[in-house]
Amino acid sequence: MKAVGYQQSLAVTDPQALLDIQLPEPVAKGRDILVRVNAISVNPVDTKVRQRV
Repeated sequence: MKAVGYQQSLAVTDPQALLDIQLPEPVAKGRDILVRVNAISVNPVDTKVRQRV
């Protein structure tokens, strides 16, 4: 599964600010459901959370 993440808070202009990573496919167990995400967005507050101010 493709994902985007970060290891440390860097300026958004830094090439290492967000990294493309590969994760194993999740498996639904018990009462879990698996949901396919087709689109995402970023809210302005997300940039503050990412900075860990």
